[in-house]
Amino acid sequence: MSQSNQQDEHSGPRIVVEQDGPYHVPGNVPLVRKVQVVSEYGEPLTWRTEGRIETNGDYLLCRCGKSAEKPFCDMTHLTESFDGTETADTDTTAERQKVFVGTGIVVKRDYTICCESGFCGTRSTTVEKMVADTADTAVRSNVIAMIERCPSGSFTYAVAADEPDIEPDLPQQIAATVEITSDGPIDGPLWVTGNIPIERADGQPFETRNRVTLCCCGRSNNKPLCDGTHRFPADE
Repeated sequence: MSQSNQQDEHSGPRIVVEQDGPYHVPGNVPLVRKVQVVSEYGEPLTWRTEGRIETNGDYLLCRCGKSAEKPFCDMTHLTESFDGTETADTDTTAERQKVFVGTGIVVKRDYTICCESGFCGTRSTTVEKMVADTADTAVRSNVIAMIERCPSGSFTYAVAADEPDIEPDLPQQIAATVEITSDGPIDGPLWVTGNIPIERADGQPFETRNRVTLCCCGRSNNKPLCDGTHRFPADE
């Protein structure tokens, strides 16, 4: 590969995980803030965009969870002895998915990348349980809507086993999310959309996906991916 081709390959939007440090985001990736909209019962329903966050085109996002300038990195990780060791698999989600076959829909789930955002269930049911009732097109439509709101891409779907997955049309951007819990709003993961390449600190790429949630609390056991640990109190 020529030097010019190598430069072109690395000039577009991407996210590079720095060793025990922040996410380096070159390529003018838009950064926004999104807040969960929940029902009167606390069930996540959708996302509300609360504006764009100004950047300089090439920026660093906090990964340790201790920055005073979130979502940006302020180098606090250097004084907090942050261990950002990456343990998430770099194979494909297709290798890990469990498949649920319904009527007119095939639901797939990779449990290893779930971020516990809660869009896949209500107080009375879950997507997995609803699959059995998808002969009812209203149920099927609701299952599709719930899957498409899953920020991590843990849930995907196709209309038949031999058909490709259908993905929501999402922009290339990163969202600093806020989740609504019974104890009030909390910082959620960084939600990456639009098939932005993500690269490990050692240069190895992760599977490029339309929906990815990255840990920004510093406590995930599946770094750099979010595993929902931020929803539980930190051990002091």
